[in-house]
Amino acid sequence: MERPTASTRLALVPAPRLHGWVERFAASHGAIEEDFDDDGLLLTAGDGATALLRGPWPVDGRPGRGASNLDRLVSLAAQERRLGILLVRRGGFVVAAASQSAILASKSGKRHSDPKTTADIAARIFNGQGVEYIVPGGDRVLVDQVLAHPLLKAVAGRTRLPFLDIQEPRSSVLAKAAGDACAIRISVRNPLSQQPPGARVNGA
Repeated sequence: MERPTASTRLALVPAPRLHGWVERFAASHGAIEEDFDDDGLLLTAGDGATALLRGPWPVDGRPGRGASNLDRLVSLAAQERRLGILLVRRGGFVVAAASQSAILASKSGKRHSDPKTTADIAARIFNGQGVEYIVPGGDRVLVDQVLAHPLLKAVAGRTRLPFLDIQEPRSSVLAKAAGDACAIRISVRNPLSQQPPGARVNGA
């Protein structure tokens, strides 16, 4: 028995490269139609492939400008927003404030000793730089513990951007983490396809 399959992948695309990405998507999958989904701008190509484009942060009363939906999304992603980056794992932590890919202040440690230590560092950096959004990454449980500490009461309620998959929190990963946090997130779903003729599924 042949079963339809589909594949989904996530692409992080910097704002200046979005138009080129969409052009390549259309060249590969056919003419596209645009529609607004609850989560973002949905592109549907001629062969059935879809791409859901989401801005890196909420509009929050500061919409992007431009003649087209793509122009406005690029403009939104290019806006300067103050980000508080918090990357935590058992083997270390990195706390930073960033604007776009520019790191404004940071502190890293080779060992995550306890939530209070990291929370104290985060409070000083985040409050000192006026961060608007929190960019979490690493170990979700540890990040939640740090953000739940009373020292971060002033910023813990701010909007959290998508969680970053960071295996080793180090100062060397900061620039990429900041860039990924500011990128336009695109969920690409390829069209349904059939397995090759004669393929066996579950021993059939």
